[in-house]
Formats: sequence, structure tokens, C-alpha cells
Amino acid sequence: MQFGIFSVGDVTPDPTTGRTPTEHERIKAMVAIALKAEEVGLDVFATGEHHNPPFVPSSPTTMLGYIAARTERLILSTSTTLITTNDPVKIAEDFAMLQHLAEGRMDLMMGRGNTGPVYPWFGQDIRQGIPLAIENYALLHRLWREDVVTWEGRFRTPLQSFTSTPRPLDGVPPFVWHGSIRSPEIAEQAAYYGDGFFHNNIFWPKEHTQKMVELYRTRYAHYGHGTPEQAIVGLGGQVFMRKNSQDAVREFRPYFDNAPVYGHGPSLEDFSEQTPLTVGSPQQVIERTLSFRDYVGDYQRQLFLMDHAGLPLKTVLEQLDMLGEEVVPVLREEFAKGRPADVPDAPTHAARVAAAQAQAAEENQEVTQA
Repeated sequence: MQFGIFSVGDVTPDPTTGRTPTEHERIKAMVAIALKAEEVGLDVFATGEHHNPPFVPSSPTTMLGYIAARTERLILSTSTTLITTNDPVKIAEDFAMLQHLAEGRMDLMMGRGNTGPVYPWFGQDIRQGIPLAIENYALLHRLWREDVVTWEGRFRTPLQSFTSTPRPLDGVPPFVWHGSIRSPEIAEQAAYYGDGFFHNNIFWPKEHTQKMVELYRTRYAHYGHGTPEQAIVGLGGQVFMRKNSQDAVREFRPYFDNAPVYGHGPSLEDFSEQTPLTVGSPQQVIERTLSFRDYVGDYQRQLFLMDHAGLPLKTVLEQLDMLGEEVVPVLREEFAKGRPADVPDAPTHAARVAAAQAQAAEENQEVTQA
């Protein structure tokens, strides 16, 4: 399994001090968090994409390219890339370039985006979110796999004998996750292409997450990519830790109570009971995270949200120390126990290149024998 963190890049006042970081401070903090993730032994850093205040990550490939130059093994990803309001041609070009610069240490997560005003800023209509996601990804999928593409659809100008450059590194396109909170059409899309499915696993009860993942696994098998258990699943999660659970609850409560998404709503206790949010000791985080397997099966990637709601950088870095030193080593060991041999590992560029070369060698042998 791969373990890491994902950030939405919000610029939120610290409710305990009233201070709001500048955009510059928040951008630099996200970089510091990514570097810390590699330092403490995590596998993945993923940034969101937003084009409206109070968020800063409007150019994920710029940020990830910078982080790639300052890291050695961290996998760089998105959470999510907006497949609806971005031109799929530009996505193909930008992320192939990032793939080369990062020596393959990257993938990306596709998502629709739920901020209504953003759509018209990019000439689109949120009411067409699902059709846009389907059509744009169908084109992107071809652009990375066909050297010359002629195409016509509903939402952008046609392409005539177009070649996206640069071509994917080693002839293998970046791995794609399709991220969704509640849209079964996106789970279906991930299954159709044999891509990964990522459920953010933050705002909804486990029964909802279970249904979405089961749908994806069932349809993945339906399309002939493998058994349901071989489908590639990723989950989000949200934690805040201190050595003593009482200290964690006391420190995190003002951030939770004033968070832009769920602040002034349910109590911290109710939200923790009804969703995967875990506020407590490292051991409580371990136990809660291990329980995810009970309702989604063996899966490949676990990302945690840790830098939101105005939490200061110092606190987030302390959280990452605990995650890397006390939590993830135990999770790696425990998740490996009883994991069936036919459950695939998390996708990496090197593994996918090797698989592509093996498949090509097998096809050449069949042609020779014929």
C-alpha cells in the first residue's frame, strides 16, 4: 500500500489567533508539508486544484514540478485535477511534461469540481458536469495512447491529426485515479477504463463509501479488467493526533467548530461517529484506519487530510512526524497481514513500464509463432 497526504490548499484564519496566512505563506507551507512527507517516509503528496478564494493551488503542475525537483522518491499527485473545466489537450501536455520532469514519480486524480461559479469562468456549465467528465476524459485517454488523434465532440473544437507533446514517458501514460464523493457515474467511468477509483472518505458514513467502492469493483470485473478484488482503490481520511486523546480533542475542537466546510454544524463528537474523522491518539488512528478494510476490502492507497481549517504549519508538521513515525509503520505491517496474493500493489511508473514491456514481448512471441 501507499500512504500519504492530500491538501485542498485552503487559506483559512486560525480561530485560536484570528490570523490568516498570506497566499505566499500558504503556498510555501504546502511545499514544506510535501518535503516533510518524504522526510518522514510517506509515499504520496497530492494537491487540490482550485481557482477561487480562499484557495491557492490554481496550478498543480507548477507546484508539483517544483516539489519534484526537491524530492527523490515521493509520488506526486492531484486531488483533484478538474477534468470538466480544464481542456483535456492541456491536461495531456502538462501532466506528460510533469511525468518526464519527475522521472515517472507522479499520477493524477480526475474530478468534476463542485464549485458552481468556477464553471462559467472556463466557459462551461456545471449542469453538464457529468457529460463533460465523460467526454473530456475519453479524449485525454486517447491523447496519451495514440500518436495522432482525429476527434470531434460536444464541448470543444474538433482535432484533426493532432499529436500531444511531449509523449508519455517510456510510452506509458500517467496512472489515473477517478475521484468522487457521491457520483456513481464516476465510479462507472473508472471501472470502464480499468483505472483507479478514489473515494475521499471524509464527509460521508462508511455505508456510503462501501456502496461506491462495491459498485466500482463490480463494474471493473464486468469490463474484464480482473476480479473485483483486483480493482485499484484509494481512500481519503482525516485525522488529528496527540499523545493523549483528550489533548487532541481539546486542541482540534476550535478548528473543527470553525472549519469552512463543517463548522457551526454537527458537533465534533457526532461528526467523528458518523464519518471517518479520527481525533485522538496515534493508536486510535491506527485502529480506525485499519477498520476501513472491513468495508472496502484490501486497497492500494490511503491519503490523509491534515493541513486545513487554519491549522498552523508547525502543528501540521508535528502531525506528520506522528503519522510517519508512529502510525504508518504499523499500518503497513497490519495491512500486509492476510492480504491475498492476487490483490495488486499500488501502481507505480516502474511497475507499469515493466508490465507493458512484458505484454509487448508476449504479443511479439505470439506473432512469431503464428
